[in-house]
Amino acid sequence: MIPTLFVEPTRPRSTWRFASLSLVSAAALLLFANGCAKESAVSTAPAKSQQSPESEVQVTTTPDAVLLDTPAAEFAIAPNGYVAASLESGGRKLSLEDAAGGSGVALTTGAKQLPEVVFDVAHPQISAPHGRLGTRGKRIELTGKNSAADLEETLVVEVYDQFPSVALVSVSIRNSGKNEVKLDAVDLDRHRFNASLADPAVAPNDMWSFHGASIEWGRENVFEIPRKFSQQNQMGSVVDVKGDLGRVGGGIPVVAFWTKTVGEAIGHVETLPLVLSVPVKTEADGHVDASVHLTADNALQPGESYSSPQTFIAVYAGDYYEPLRVYSDVIDGEGLRRPTTNSEDYAVSWCGWGYLANVTPAQMLGTIPKLKEFGIHWATLDDRWFNNYGDWQPRSDTFPDGEIQKMVQQFHQQGIKVQLWWLPLAVEDGGPGYESHSYGVSDVVKEHPDWLILDKNGKPARMTRNLATLCPAVPEVRAYYRQLTEKFIRDWDFDGHKLDNIYSVPACYNPKHHHKTPYDSVYAMGDIYKTIFDTTRALKPDSVTQSCPCGTPPSIAWLRYLDQAVTADPVGSVQVRQRVKMYKALLGPNSAVYGDHVELTRIANPNGNEKDLGSDFASTIGTGGVVGTKFAWPNYGPKLADVYLTPQKEEYWKKWIGLYNDNMLSRGTFRDLYVYGYDVPEGYAIEKDGAMYYAFFALTARAGAPKTAQTPWSGEIELRGLAAGKYRVVDYVNGKDLGEVTAPDAKLKASFTDHLLIKATQE
Repeated sequence: MIPTLFVEPTRPRSTWRFASLSLVSAAALLLFANGCAKESAVSTAPAKSQQSPESEVQVTTTPDAVLLDTPAAEFAIAPNGYVAASLESGGRKLSLEDAAGGSGVALTTGAKQLPEVVFDVAHPQISAPHGRLGTRGKRIELTGKNSAADLEETLVVEVYDQFPSVALVSVSIRNSGKNEVKLDAVDLDRHRFNASLADPAVAPNDMWSFHGASIEWGRENVFEIPRKFSQQNQMGSVVDVKGDLGRVGGGIPVVAFWTKTVGEAIGHVETLPLVLSVPVKTEADGHVDASVHLTADNALQPGESYSSPQTFIAVYAGDYYEPLRVYSDVIDGEGLRRPTTNSEDYAVSWCGWGYLANVTPAQMLGTIPKLKEFGIHWATLDDRWFNNYGDWQPRSDTFPDGEIQKMVQQFHQQGIKVQLWWLPLAVEDGGPGYESHSYGVSDVVKEHPDWLILDKNGKPARMTRNLATLCPAVPEVRAYYRQLTEKFIRDWDFDGHKLDNIYSVPACYNPKHHHKTPYDSVYAMGDIYKTIFDTTRALKPDSVTQSCPCGTPPSIAWLRYLDQAVTADPVGSVQVRQRVKMYKALLGPNSAVYGDHVELTRIANPNGNEKDLGSDFASTIGTGGVVGTKFAWPNYGPKLADVYLTPQKEEYWKKWIGLYNDNMLSRGTFRDLYVYGYDVPEGYAIEKDGAMYYAFFALTARAGAPKTAQTPWSGEIELRGLAAGKYRVVDYVNGKDLGEVTAPDAKLKASFTDHLLIKATQE
């Protein structure tokens, strides 16, 4: 028997584990159930319930639905548990919900999906919410009994005044019979989306989408929904793609959909990287189905209950920025606070990866004249300076006899700070290796084999690069990474970290760790990154901790324990812009988002002999990102020719880095004024020092659009977000006066190739 999980809805959610492995006695469950009944008042009003004066959420009950109305949205709960969201816009209700034929909750038992339950919507329990988001709002509890099994279901929907466009949804399932019931899976917050409801002229699937799952390096996560499409969107756990070296995982548990006028998003709002999926599928009729899929895998004994995490449905106007911002605000309210930044997080950074794996101190230090000439005072010592993953000692062939400390000292003498590349939790335990590096056995593995994560077969479990993994839930492992951090920052005098290849960690079945659930390792991953971040900040307040989930969205496990996000090995300029916008939503409109090496804005042969040929500074600067480069200088031969800073490139690099340092738009406020996929040309706005900076791009990700590096565009562009008045507009890249516009309906005729960066200043 696999014991059940019971989650108390009002308990701080950072304390529970979603893996269906903690047993609670039937007596305890009954005591809790009785307590809930005493706390909730049953509404007997047939029409409108009494409203507490402090809440703007209005609840209407009828025999056919429960309606929750806020100043921004309406949420309609149907008898089958479907929670349909509508956006209040100019006296109209806009929605993508096509609830006919859909249901909100589905249970699978014995590999068979049960008939949908009928909830008693005419007699809901209505009370104030009592979670961490406050008490202003409404909490609705609906009960129903599944006719095909002895299961009682309780659906809970909460809407808070602070978040009027979001409904939090959860369900608990109790075995009310006399026999064991095998609960295999729960699908919650199910929706059928139809773009035709927003625009009758388009097909049901004709909408844009954001998928927060980390499932494959380089895969698009912002795109139009195809006519034939299915994606599981696994969250939290390690995902295997392309063999052992392709392990990724983690992700932001949000999937969003939008049209020009309205969008909707679902996911979960727990503060742990829960292991679940948010599958999306285009049905035969073109409708787009989405839900939160929970693998319950429980044998419920009589009287036992299973409770889900809190999922959400959000409705909004705009693109993926808005639901990601609201999601981030909610988990911030739940206690997982955004990190703060310092001035160094916005500085241009040069990275030694241009010299690849066998970089030497001489090559690193040789760039100093150009760094100073360009106004760059950060350098990064990248991958393969070390002897092995796990021990993190310098290689004897490239950094012998204290050369790494001497190099840092020499950079400091020139006024340049230095980051160090490394990969926490990864250790070598033998095996074929990664690229040119053959694996040995780390000393930490020899000395502490009990720290390893083991799989179900008792073998060391693998993470990225086919490496073994230390278990972050083991206290001694956390202490080990505190010591390593102190060595790098205090003893070696580095100024920060580039933490790379960060995804998730495997589930841990090591019996010596005494986990409550194998997913304790996944949930504890963030503790390691918090230790590194807090220790570094304590030693050097102006440090920079950068975390890179190469080629994928980040993970909620560690996203709050960095002060510089990174667009993470973007495949071209489009991904740079999409990911800067993603991080500005998740971390705040003034957050520091490293645009990664500018050379990655144009890539040839990304799946083979990769050549990084990009020079698109505009996609980073115009979106409010932090500029970075990995040029090699002086000339070290044909092997580094792609990134060699030729005399022709020097002036271009110097110009754009100067523009960045002069304007520092990364420290401005990102304004979400343009809808991705629908506003043409693709637009971005940054407000800084009383002026508005705009960036427009002719190169777009829309299906069928031209994708050449030099795409022309001509027409009229809207300068949104300006207060009433007259404004002088200049092309600040080329020093060209573009004339005057009058706001609020400010429009500018423009012709440009690839990009246009402009500044509007009130006269």
